[in-house]
Amino acid sequence: MSQFSFSSTAEEVTAGVDLSGQTIVITGVNSGIGQESARVLGSRGAYIVGLARTADKANQALSALGVEGTGVACDLSEPATVRAAVESVRGLKRPLDVILCNAGIMALPERQEKHGLELQFLTNHMGHFLLVTGLLDQLTDAGRVVVVSSAAYRMAPEEGIVFDDLDGKKTYAGWRQYGQSKLANLLFAKELHRRFQGTGKMAVALHPGVIKTNLGRHDQAGVDKIFADMDPAAVKSIPQGAATQCLLAARPDVQNAGGQYWADCQPAEVKGPALDDGLAKKLWETSEALAAKL
Repeated sequence: MSQFSFSSTAEEVTAGVDLSGQTIVITGVNSGIGQESARVLGSRGAYIVGLARTADKANQALSALGVEGTGVACDLSEPATVRAAVESVRGLKRPLDVILCNAGIMALPERQEKHGLELQFLTNHMGHFLLVTGLLDQLTDAGRVVVVSSAAYRMAPEEGIVFDDLDGKKTYAGWRQYGQSKLANLLFAKELHRRFQGTGKMAVALHPGVIKTNLGRHDQAGVDKIFADMDPAAVKSIPQGAATQCLLAARPDVQNAGGQYWADCQPAEVKGPALDDGLAKKLWETSEALAAKL
């Protein structure tokens, strides 16, 4: 992948790739890098199963992009709608080549709790955990699960995942809890790939970059300050932000990327709790227990 870098776009990293006959599930298909991923992967021939909070939003997005696909309602913060989405996707009777876990929320300024969990952990991690585990048997023999994490995983608590405070009641800070949810994304992909060992399937996590999208709408003042303090050269466009996930979803020459963490279209190092295999296993087991209750 030496030819690709920070500035590469989703179109550039998928140039020459033929995805005809493949089916790709994408969450958050109606805006930002999810929308761009749907556009580019659809233009390469993939059938896009686009998930958004409502089927209308998903179908409108796919129609506007001019790609072949089906829109499915999926509110990641509502387990019942995630399970309904799983059944809708299964009902299409299409083997899945890729599940791209793209959607999320970020930096809620005040603690919000739903179903007994802090909303960012519920939406970013548990929603995708329910979706992916519900669809695992639909993956092809070389299927991929591509999970959008973030370099913000380093903002998680020192111990990584605070299992006795998943509702955030003891200590809440918007960016801290966002970091914990992004660490959970990373650890989920890590443990899922371990469980894929012996198969041709893979799971991989990535940092898309710092991009101006509506992800920061819950703390717009804080996000605006971050961008104001940043070197503009460090901010990606939406086509650049979608590049790493499209590369990992589409290119046949990255099938060995499973279990890794990528950024700027390259494998990247992780630090601290992100290296902890035991933490990844404990998160999986905790998530299974939560899923049974939700």
